[in-house]
Amino acid sequence: MANPALKKMGLKDMTMPEAPKESLDETLVEFPDNRVLIELCGQFDRNLAALEQGFGVVIMRRGNQLALHGPGDQRERAVAALETLYDRLDDGGALEPGDIEAVIRLGALPGDKTGDGAEPDPRGQLDMFPAGRMEIRTRKRTILPRSATQKAYVAELFRREMVFGIGPAGTGKTYLAVAAAVSMFFDNQVDRIILSRPAVEAGERLGFLPGDLKEKIDPYLRPLYDALGDMIPGKQLTRLMEEGKIEVAPLAFMRGRTLANAFVVLDEAQNCTEMQMKMFLTRMGEGSRMAVTGDPSQIDLPRGTGSGLLEVLRVLEKVSEIGFVQFSAADVVRHPLVARIVEAYDGGTPAQT
Repeated sequence: MANPALKKMGLKDMTMPEAPKESLDETLVEFPDNRVLIELCGQFDRNLAALEQGFGVVIMRRGNQLALHGPGDQRERAVAALETLYDRLDDGGALEPGDIEAVIRLGALPGDKTGDGAEPDPRGQLDMFPAGRMEIRTRKRTILPRSATQKAYVAELFRREMVFGIGPAGTGKTYLAVAAAVSMFFDNQVDRIILSRPAVEAGERLGFLPGDLKEKIDPYLRPLYDALGDMIPGKQLTRLMEEGKIEVAPLAFMRGRTLANAFVVLDEAQNCTEMQMKMFLTRMGEGSRMAVTGDPSQIDLPRGTGSGLLEVLRVLEKVSEIGFVQFSAADVVRHPLVARIVEAYDGGTPAQT
């Protein structure tokens, strides 16, 4: 506000102009445990910096409080994200870079609470989630869904005996299915884990591969080994595989088998032929569960060969006992650029990150 006395004497008023009211708006959030708050902020406050950029706010730390400045709706979203992340850390959970990116996209992490409106679980499988938190506990880590679709997918994996996870790369379809299998195995709900995928090259002809049969097929199955290695200590995993409790095998080895009391995961199902898919699904035995994952946009079968995944979506879509979960680019949990790449290839506008 101009000073009338200065104006009368012909002098300029050097008083700083008033800041817009919105910039003065502040939300204070207090966190009781300063040690957890330090972990929430991250090294050199990198987590806070990511949240500032994602929500378009300014976050300043004052002791055990965080002060947020910015538009009201953005501040509300940022506060919800901070409280969600703090609760996760306070409960003993870990905070990974992907969690920050997910909470920015979603405003809160759906994996932290079971959703209202979910179908009742007649078998009580979902009772395993403590205090309403939807998480999958394995021997090495606790895995939580990072999007609403992932949450629905995890619920289906524990609710139904056969589930199809369909969608682009990087959405966690196979990883969550393997996690559910490991969790059920160590909870004695199944006796074995069987992971499989078709041995199809991604658009290349590799020719003759040296070594014995195992050495020839292992490169195709490496993603499944990697997932298991994330969840089970190395020596224990080796012992379980030697005992046949955990088996990783190409799809061609499934013919003629009856897979009872097992959790069976079929990865890269878009590269199954129609005959192979029917063969695989009919291997299901008593007490077994099956998870089938695939991306219809990445079919590597020879030209003119029909994809078993596309056919099964048409044939079984009305079978109520089977769960179908469709993922999209919004569910990608790899590098943020992956989501933009997927959307660009789908013909949409790449999501801004």
